[in-house]
Amino acid sequence: MPQPDPSQQRALQQLYEQHNDWLRSWIRKRMDCSEQAADLTHDTFLQVLLRRKAIELREPHAYLSSIARSLLIDRFRRRALERAYLEALASHPETLQPSPENHSLVIEALLEIDGMLDELGPRGREIFLMAQLDGMSFVSIGQRLGISTNTVRKHFVRAMARCLLLIED
Repeated sequence: MPQPDPSQQRALQQLYEQHNDWLRSWIRKRMDCSEQAADLTHDTFLQVLLRRKAIELREPHAYLSSIARSLLIDRFRRRALERAYLEALASHPETLQPSPENHSLVIEALLEIDGMLDELGPRGREIFLMAQLDGMSFVSIGQRLGISTNTVRKHFVRAMARCLLLIED
């Protein structure tokens, strides 16, 4: 990673010194663990460093809380996905349990799929899940949602194209 210029370093150090305690407290109010709040505070400042925005900030609390909120959402989403995956695994015999490495790979893949589905928007996500998880036909989905079969098909094709792009990556 390239080193920030000295003025950027000073700005980041000053930002950290002035807002670290406030941000940790802000995050701690939203989490159940002070150690995780400290980690998330660190991750937030790391994002500021990577974005090289420390000098330009006019509203540091708003900027820092926005980054931290996004990181919190990612963390909660990851926990929910992991919990659902572990519940699904619990119903399988122990001999079919994945290795820790495969477990991590599956969680990462689920997070990518979840992110992709989020990008589709609510309607596209709903159509994709109804077709893939519920096994509904395009006609049935269209009737349930009150939209044309062609619209359902269009949303589904867009979602499948995104899935294929994920697979290629």
